[in-house]
Amino acid sequence: MPEALSAAKISKPEILAPAGSPESLTAAVRCGANAVYIGGKRFSARSNAANFSDGELEEAVSYCHLHGVKLYRAMNTVVFPEETKDFISEAEKSAAAGVDGLIVQDIGMARLLREVLPDMKLNASTQMTVHTAEGARAARELGFSRVVAARELSLKELEKIIAAGVETEVFIHGALCMSVSGQCYMSAMIGSRSANRGLCAQACRLPFGGDYDLSLKDLCGIPHIKALADMGAASFKIEGRMKRPEYVAAAVAACRAALDGGEPDLDILRSVFSRSGFTDGYLTGKLGRDMFGYRTKEDVAAAGAALPKLRETYRRETKARDGAANFYVRMERNKPIRLDMTCRGLTVSAEGACPEEAVNRPADAEYLRRQLDRLGDTVYTLGSLAADIEDGLTVSAAAVNALRREAVGKMNEARTAAAKPLGRSPKAVPALPEPIPEKRREAKKIRIRLYRQEQLPVLNDSGLAEEFAVPLELFEKLPEDITEKLSDRLIAALPRFTADENALTAKLEALQGSGLKRVLCTNIAHIGIGRRLGLKLSGGFGLNITNPWSALAVKELGLSDITASFECRFGQLAEVRGVLPTGAIVYGRLPLMLTRNCPLKGKRECGNCPGSISDRTGRTFPIVCSNGTSEIFNCVPLMVTDKTEKLHGDFFELDFTEESPAEIKRITGCLRRNEKALESGCTGGLYSRGVE
Repeated sequence: MPEALSAAKISKPEILAPAGSPESLTAAVRCGANAVYIGGKRFSARSNAANFSDGELEEAVSYCHLHGVKLYRAMNTVVFPEETKDFISEAEKSAAAGVDGLIVQDIGMARLLREVLPDMKLNASTQMTVHTAEGARAARELGFSRVVAARELSLKELEKIIAAGVETEVFIHGALCMSVSGQCYMSAMIGSRSANRGLCAQACRLPFGGDYDLSLKDLCGIPHIKALADMGAASFKIEGRMKRPEYVAAAVAACRAALDGGEPDLDILRSVFSRSGFTDGYLTGKLGRDMFGYRTKEDVAAAGAALPKLRETYRRETKARDGAANFYVRMERNKPIRLDMTCRGLTVSAEGACPEEAVNRPADAEYLRRQLDRLGDTVYTLGSLAADIEDGLTVSAAAVNALRREAVGKMNEARTAAAKPLGRSPKAVPALPEPIPEKRREAKKIRIRLYRQEQLPVLNDSGLAEEFAVPLELFEKLPEDITEKLSDRLIAALPRFTADENALTAKLEALQGSGLKRVLCTNIAHIGIGRRLGLKLSGGFGLNITNPWSALAVKELGLSDITASFECRFGQLAEVRGVLPTGAIVYGRLPLMLTRNCPLKGKRECGNCPGSISDRTGRTFPIVCSNGTSEIFNCVPLMVTDKTEKLHGDFFELDFTEESPAEIKRITGCLRRNEKALESGCTGGLYSRGVE
């Protein structure tokens, strides 16, 4: 497993630029990026970008490495069982091409890559929702060398993650999703285009609530870049693989200026792309209505004037920061002219024709320097020149130029080869453990998940379900006789976004004295906390488990069961469940977004708002606020209580967000009888239609 770098080992953080096309990559490198991230034609969380073919990937690696720039490939989507072979094949191609690391979301694929490509650096995508120090440590345990922190964090929260000793990448500029990354299912549920698969349709950028209540301005953390560098951030990431090369040029130049102590040109950056300006609300902790914005006609018009100027900034080739080249020339009678070129410890040689007898002025070092200094279209600059020339000899300028071009070509090849990481021979894909036999005829367990205090009376009917999950804040209010009666069957559902891990840990410790034995882990950060406290661990849907390798990864971390992602099809669920007991949600309003900034904040006083938001078609989406976050739920509930035979689950989960105790009992009874719980006003979800 690659060693995780501590903050203390970071001498100077990198500027990491996006490239959705070869032209954007050129713009990034020429404007001063230390690293670039791109996507291939598959498994990229920005599938709608142009992205790179296999041949373009190899060319991109060579170009970056010639400039001393690293190149990462984003393979940051969840992976379904039937895609595993193709995912590993794409990773092996990337390794052979010489990429410096892979950005990965799927924890099962990360586990598999640890075995197949053990020397490949893995960066934990922001899609993994790493937002705490414990989450960063969990990512390291899963085999990641770097974590890409969530975009919704304050400077103080980022400092805690960096201090955990895991190399940390921080988003510094670009688009902000309304939802926490990795926890958005709106596009999937509305149109089968999954944000976890790189095909988000960006429904949130459309009007909601009569306004753009789900559209945030772009993040601009560039004014805070020095403070973050002082904390020990390893990398500053610019979002924008869908954006044009001029945007990449402006963003990289602004970050480079700010990091180097200069004055960034934020005006031209705002001109080339913004949504009514920028925001640093998450970084400063000043959440509110000022963070919202959308793309106006004025924003679009401003870009037109900025683009020509920005194109000039990357039109010409730039010199590599490590591109100083030293030359040695030897000219002897009746022997071919020899030119040695040395750069970064590498030496290449080129030989030409024999020198000629000088008719007028013989060649000297100054004459050779003028020819060798013609490196304008290369990444090199002329360093020193040493020349051994026998008296009375000369050589034509054309011959020296030909030698220089040959030497430069060989040096390019040598530098590209030397920059390729070593030890990348792929190993065989291991076999999964023997699957758990499926007992089709056995009655499956039912897990009821409650959301509201008014629903708690159903716990008095202990025969209603085999397991009950309640939010942690409601668990604290349960009477002692309930916790004693239900004992191991009662599960405390932990908040999907945890602002204060110390407070969470202290609360769990206190509740252990009141009978708490089991928790529902909705983020990888919860696993380490639960293990330390000796709690039994279940995994929630927010872990995005879509394949058996992910199930195996969390099993090895200590989970006893999981709820599979509701983005799986029926058949895919059957393959997920073979590793450890697996459940499927069969009823409930599915969460479409987890947000840290309430869409109604600043429009209505809390407690007096409608508790919902409507789209242009009039569909209403309930909002539930708790633990400093807001969850936006689907406009209609999922209902497949009559299709349990297709689900192949070990248990079935019923999620009740607003149903009364009477409705909870009725719907649970329908599930027991394999009947429809609703005749209309519901959805079959994604189990049949799946996602792209």
